[in-house]
Amino acid sequence: MKRLLLDVMTACAVLLVGTVVGMAAEAQFPNLSDKKDLVIKRGFTKDALACIECHAKKMPGIVEAWKQSRMSHAGIACYDCHVVEKRSPMASQCEGVKGTQIFISPMVSSKTCSRCHPQEVEQFSKSGHAVLAGMPVCDPKKLAGKMLRLMYENEGAAFMDDIKLTLDGLTPKDMPPSNRAARASGCQMCHGTQVELGPDNKPINETWPGGVGMRYPDGSIGNCTVCHTRHKFSIADARKPEACGACHLGPDHPNIEIYFESKHGQQYLAHGDEWRYDSAPDTWEPGDYTAPTCATCHMSGIGELATTHNINDRLKWDLVHKKSVLRSGERGDGAKADVLMRKVCVNCHSRTHTDIQMNTLDNAVALYNKFWDGAVKMKQELGKKGLLKKDAWKDGFQELMYYLWHHTGRRARQGAAMNAPDYAHWHGFFQIFQLYKDMEDLYEYRMKNNTFEPLSPVMSTGPY
Repeated sequence: MKRLLLDVMTACAVLLVGTVVGMAAEAQFPNLSDKKDLVIKRGFTKDALACIECHAKKMPGIVEAWKQSRMSHAGIACYDCHVVEKRSPMASQCEGVKGTQIFISPMVSSKTCSRCHPQEVEQFSKSGHAVLAGMPVCDPKKLAGKMLRLMYENEGAAFMDDIKLTLDGLTPKDMPPSNRAARASGCQMCHGTQVELGPDNKPINETWPGGVGMRYPDGSIGNCTVCHTRHKFSIADARKPEACGACHLGPDHPNIEIYFESKHGQQYLAHGDEWRYDSAPDTWEPGDYTAPTCATCHMSGIGELATTHNINDRLKWDLVHKKSVLRSGERGDGAKADVLMRKVCVNCHSRTHTDIQMNTLDNAVALYNKFWDGAVKMKQELGKKGLLKKDAWKDGFQELMYYLWHHTGRRARQGAAMNAPDYAHWHGFFQIFQLYKDMEDLYEYRMKNNTFEPLSPVMSTGPY
């Protein structure tokens, strides 16, 4: 219906132009009055052509991708996105422009994208893909240093060198290169990080490139190219589940695996090559596809809903943190999101089917929260008796509690949300109850003997 309406509006616009030209004096519109076609000529400036020519020789893959993009067809070149003002904190010069008044940056922030896509960037900036995504890596103080210690002290092996971390002013430049490797190769590639610059205003200390929550020196937050991959920026690529699966995978949030197990994913795997992915925003509707991808449910215009780049808009529950609650504040509006997501579902499913699926998720959340509340109660009682080790990673009870939340608990909740029974059950609640019983055993030993168990038999992290 929306595509039909768009076609009608386009036809009306053409008729309107014809009417205006017909009534206007020929002298007023000389290029329209005696021609059937309206010709718009586009081209590239001399400086833009010089950039293209140089990079075509040195980086032909990038230029070939750009040539296939809608950007190139619209006359947008390397120059338009990479050139910055001389006073920009990111201003530098590559060898092709040295000695000129042209300054560039290899980093293209969401602030640059907003010049042409203001609405999309505004929505994106309010989503979990911006400030919230970058927070674990960029704002460790707000997380009581947990991520900082995980990245540098534990995964970065600083504890083996007896490096003591403090939260005040610590940045990647303060860490030896090997200690930064876990963050640079893992954490920041999904979460993003704060870019650090050298004397030439180019990124240093492996703080670029990074994930969706990047913090740039120009003050902007967010990396659009995580989904709209450089330099083709294909809307089709962003609509396919593989774009989301680059970060939403693995033991703690296996969303891409969950999707492929679901009926939606089975349809995509069987018939996805036949679907149409390049429809204009707000016109990508059932018929272009026979089952939704991640983008369909969480972002795309469908039915009466408009496209949004705020992925929080349609999320009811917080399925990420230690206890699931209705989303609120900067994480969204859970009650409103419930209504919006149901409007997505009813484009393909009956209300009865939709209600059952939503009720199943609500019940799964309640079940998980029951296990978590029990674990918290045991931990509090152990803490009061001094029966928790200071280093949680050397404490069997605390390590298992981490896996109950961060791995099995997330899988159970998200598997239930997206209709993946193996993840909801075997990778989820089946392992949750196992973990809980092991924790219960450790709790009872410590409480009875007022000391730590000599050696825990449940310390393998493999199954969790």
